[in-house]
Amino acid sequence: MISVPAEQTGRLSDAWRHCVGTGRIELALRRDYQDSLALLQRDIGFRYIRGHGLLSDGMGVYRPYDHEGTRHRHHSFTYVDQVVDAYLAAGLRPFLELGFMPEELASGKQTVFWWRGNVTPPRSHREWADLVRATLAHLVDRYGLDEVRTWPIEVWNEPNLPDFWQDADEQAYHRLYEVTAHAVKEVDAGLQVGGPAISPGADDWLDRFAEFAEHRDVPVDFVSKHAYTSGPAQHVPFGVHQTLAPAAALLDQFVTPRDRLKGTRLAELPVHITEFNSSYRPDNPIHDTAFHAAYLAPVLAHGGDHVDSFSYWTFSDMFEETGVPTALFHGGFGLLTHRQVRKPTYHLYAFMARMGPDLLARGGDHLVTRHADGRVTVLAWAPVDPTGDTPGPDRHELRLSLPVAAREVFVRRSTVDEEHGNAYAAWRHMGSPRSPSPGQLDVLHEAAEPARSHRRLPAPEGRTDLQLTLARHEITLVELTPVTDETPPWWDERRLLGGTAS
Repeated sequence: MISVPAEQTGRLSDAWRHCVGTGRIELALRRDYQDSLALLQRDIGFRYIRGHGLLSDGMGVYRPYDHEGTRHRHHSFTYVDQVVDAYLAAGLRPFLELGFMPEELASGKQTVFWWRGNVTPPRSHREWADLVRATLAHLVDRYGLDEVRTWPIEVWNEPNLPDFWQDADEQAYHRLYEVTAHAVKEVDAGLQVGGPAISPGADDWLDRFAEFAEHRDVPVDFVSKHAYTSGPAQHVPFGVHQTLAPAAALLDQFVTPRDRLKGTRLAELPVHITEFNSSYRPDNPIHDTAFHAAYLAPVLAHGGDHVDSFSYWTFSDMFEETGVPTALFHGGFGLLTHRQVRKPTYHLYAFMARMGPDLLARGGDHLVTRHADGRVTVLAWAPVDPTGDTPGPDRHELRLSLPVAAREVFVRRSTVDEEHGNAYAAWRHMGSPRSPSPGQLDVLHEAAEPARSHRRLPAPEGRTDLQLTLARHEITLVELTPVTDETPPWWDERRLLGGTAS
């Protein structure tokens, strides 16, 4: 039995809900995407959203033209305004990522993704700086300086990878960053700019980024990187499989920026993990499973100890990095094009959103918090085997002695596991239909709901014992609310069938 202290041990970090990822941001022009944002915010409530392609051709910002033999540049913000308006209407602010390169400003033809984001340096850094200044000046004019000062501005995405930045040319990235950061600050010194947005396995870039920033006196307001635990992709038609490191490896990756930047000018800056997940691949079905929720639970519980934010990549199944999704389940929290069927990892985030602010206890398999009104909330998860060598234990026992402000408590338990709150399992049982009928979709929505149970527990001397048996890959949320009994004195359950009390 684990005795949870009555006094809080601290505040529960909400770094997990600071930001969430999306695919290319022009997807926000779609009505079904906006409906998904509304559901996301109703159940979870993120503060920022980050995606690719703000300056790519699909957004139509950079529009050069010739007139009377002279080249001119027009900057159009029609789609930018519509995207940002949709975010703000959903209660989200943009975490701006400056990229990719407009084709007519690019120095080369190399692109990434199905939607062909250009990843080459600008052929004119002066025109790139003009584009950055014009974009941010427009946002300030439209949304107000005080508002836009709250939007972090990240320079590029994973420049350490040749797929995302031509030849992974570090010096070329430093030049791009310097030009961009100064252009941002020319619009307003209070705007936040940062980077280098590197992928895992390139932490030495942080060392040299700090040296470059100090040597060149370049503005840096935050440091960003990404964290994943998946191995090389093993391709199958329309999908991949990958090995996974233990989830603790994600936390290890969260730690590295502050460790490596000690003693540098960047040491005390905010650290944002602007992408994290098990796999970076949208077509890896691991994201859809109950295993995945239990795998990531300790990361959500402990990640805020190390960074200022860590952004799940991505919230939506409408992802499109590898093409238009061909499978019903694809990459994100939920099914954008199939009426927002929620997945186990979505429920993990929704459970976290119901936790209280006062942290009472935290362990390798549980998190206990308290709300201002006296409610005590427990999030518990079963251990998993990330190697896949075993299916994980059939059951996991957890016993807690909890402090409560009542003699009795009402207990509400919500459960997600291999059989409950698991639309993916139901879909597989159906035979994995490619285009579910309306009736099948209704079943999937029903299957996506967590299992719920209710009971009442005594709390003599202000404590109650909670005994939980978790199934394989289960995450469970237990909410304990003090009971104020308003049963009238004449009520007797023994008389429901008209008898007399004995």
